[in-house]
Amino acid sequence: MSDQGIYLDNNATTMVDPTVVEVMLPYFSEQFGNPSSLHQFGNKVGMALKKARKQVQALLGAEHDSEIIFTSCGTESDSTAILSALKAQPERKEIITTVVEHPAVLSLCEYLEKEGYKVHYLKVDNKGRLDLNTYQNLLSDKVAIVSVMWANNETGTFFPVEQMATMAKAAGVMFHTDAVQAVGKVPINLKESAIDMLSVSGHKLHAPKGIGVLYLKRGVRFRPLLRGGHQERGRRAGTEAAASIIALGRAAEMAMEHMEYENTCVKAMRDRLEEGILASVSHCFVTGDPDNRLPNTANIAFEYIEGEAILLLLNKMGIAASSGSACTSGSLEPSHVMRAMDIPYTAAHGTVRFSFSRYNTMEEVEKVIAAVPPIVAQLRKLSPYWDGEGPLEEPEKAFAPTYA
Repeated sequence: MSDQGIYLDNNATTMVDPTVVEVMLPYFSEQFGNPSSLHQFGNKVGMALKKARKQVQALLGAEHDSEIIFTSCGTESDSTAILSALKAQPERKEIITTVVEHPAVLSLCEYLEKEGYKVHYLKVDNKGRLDLNTYQNLLSDKVAIVSVMWANNETGTFFPVEQMATMAKAAGVMFHTDAVQAVGKVPINLKESAIDMLSVSGHKLHAPKGIGVLYLKRGVRFRPLLRGGHQERGRRAGTEAAASIIALGRAAEMAMEHMEYENTCVKAMRDRLEEGILASVSHCFVTGDPDNRLPNTANIAFEYIEGEAILLLLNKMGIAASSGSACTSGSLEPSHVMRAMDIPYTAAHGTVRFSFSRYNTMEEVEKVIAAVPPIVAQLRKLSPYWDGEGPLEEPEKAFAPTYA
């Protein structure tokens, strides 16, 4: 990957594994049949889809391959899960989620609030952790579904979704988790879990974009989002994207093969990057829960400068990362995750997320460690909140908050 630069934005998307590409290519030309067709052209593709379904089942530790529903993406899976729970239980008008969910969940919840549903948003502390006592008190027979991410996409912080699912089950409430960032990085065993529904996105684990999964535990009441043909046992209409499904199956198999590497070697690269940057740059810190997070994710806050400026200069050096800030309505504001964790204004604007994959190397890590300090020094010289060797007195006052 070094020939094209250093890619450390794998929580945004991953490179499709060359082996995955090789597996899917024949299904664009040689094996092009519709898997619903009865002739040999369709039958060959149909058999390949069955294999892919079992491969995904194995990665998720699902009890049966019928619990795997192929979708177009994680967003579709999230929407299907939440809307299904509401349609299947029209007497229940409440939802529980968190303030740090992906927009795929938060935007839907905001829409549903306008439609008359009540949404409870669980807050987090300054390390991005939830208060389970608050959660327990919100569970009731008015709640249709709980939707909580397995791991946060910005900080990597894990939520105790298996424990929360057990609590929801005891209260008679459906539980869904957006596991887009977790699948393929940490072991999952759904047959031993109370989780009812789980979302997967293929392009986060070295499969193509445009393919996802909704895990649906057997026996859970379900209403499809898309109606039409009989595909996916009548639970998701539309001709199957055969090549992409087969690719996801192979990617799932490879994720299992590389799971130990992810949690040892990839984690070591993440830890070395943090160690190197924190040792050479003052006034910066790691956000989220350092003891309970994804092995590949480092989110570092650099105080008194803008994250976007860091990214632009990194990009000029061929290094790709991402920022926790987003440009909205012409004014720069920290991301909703940084706001929720109450990160100081002096730091919330300067967060940068570095997210690794098994294709990164320690050599690349050392190059990034060498590149970051001069970039930060250059930007701080231009900062009105930095005076020579350190910050101005009480610079927080200059960072007048634009959000509640």
